[in-house]
Amino acid sequence: METPVEHDALLRRHGLQVTAQRLAVLRAVSSRPHSTADDIDKVVRAEIGAISRQAVYDALGILTDKGLLRRIQPARSPARYEDRVGDNHHHLICRTCSRMVDVDCAVGFTPCLTAADDSAYEIDEAEVVYWGRCPDCAAATSVL
Repeated sequence: METPVEHDALLRRHGLQVTAQRLAVLRAVSSRPHSTADDIDKVVRAEIGAISRQAVYDALGILTDKGLLRRIQPARSPARYEDRVGDNHHHLICRTCSRMVDVDCAVGFTPCLTAADDSAYEIDEAEVVYWGRCPDCAAATSVL
C-alpha cells in the first residue's frame, strides 16, 4: 500500500492536481481492492465527510483514465476498481458471495495474449475472469 506522500507524487506524475477527494479515493481503493463505486463512495464519505457521490465517481473516472486505477466489469456485476495496474493479471469471482481475488497470468509467459485469430491487432492486455465458488462457499455447501 502506498503512503500519502507516494499518492501525492503519483497524482503529480500523471499531471493531476492533488485533492482531498482524489487522495481519499486512492486510499479507499488501495485498502479495499475490487470494491464497487458505491463501496468506495461510502468509505470516502466516512473518511472526509462532505463529498458528493458525483465527485467520487468523477475521481474514479479520472484516476482510471490516467491509468492509476483499473476498472473491472465482470458480467452481471457492477464495475469494481483496483490499484494493481500495469501487469496482466486476471480475477477469480465466487458465484455465491461475489468475492473477487487476483490471479496471475500463467507463469513464465502470457498465453492469454496470443489469440487464435488476432485479426492483425497488437494485443497488449487480456481480461480473463474465472467464475466458480470460493473455498468458504464451497465448504459451506458441502456441509449442508
